[in-house]
Amino acid sequence: MLKNNFSGYKLEVGTDEAGRGCLSGPVVAAAVILPLDFYHELLNDSKQISEAKRKILRPIIEKEALAFGVSFIHHEEVDQLNVLQASITGMQRAISDMKISPEFIIVDGNKFKPYQEIPYKTIVKGDAKFMSIAAASVLAKTYRDDFMEKIHEEYPAYNWKQNKGYPTKEHRKAIQEFGITKYHRKTFKLLPTQLKLDI
Repeated sequence: MLKNNFSGYKLEVGTDEAGRGCLSGPVVAAAVILPLDFYHELLNDSKQISEAKRKILRPIIEKEALAFGVSFIHHEEVDQLNVLQASITGMQRAISDMKISPEFIIVDGNKFKPYQEIPYKTIVKGDAKFMSIAAASVLAKTYRDDFMEKIHEEYPAYNWKQNKGYPTKEHRKAIQEFGITKYHRKTFKLLPTQLKLDI
């Protein structure tokens, strides 16, 4: 059972990101403040539920949330910052995108940086423990998936519609065959032997 609240503060925001381990596309972060009495039987860590369920949940979360924010850290910035900093920056931007300022922040994972002197707690596997983090994980994942499906039209050979930019065999094979696109992260190990790739 996911818990509603960690801190006891009414305006507690949960934040999470999607796309950290991808070879292409953005890191997308989301932040959500849910009402204390929020409940939905489908809600869970976005990795544990199907794409169809995530699509059902997204409009419900956006309608019921007291506030939510979503931010995109595009591949160039991921390369500049490194992927961990990109995740933290993305989560902070998603929080600043909300129409309400939170009293407490709960973060999926074990790394974060102080944000506007608001107290925070990092929670490993938080998306499987707290509703607001799970809700943020659903928003981050669905917004990112939509983006990857859109750029798939531009570069269908990489099948991002299916693999969403993750390092599948098929994705790596396409990189080997066609090289990289403008959406690929240059600092990532795109092939098992980077030497074969002429960047």
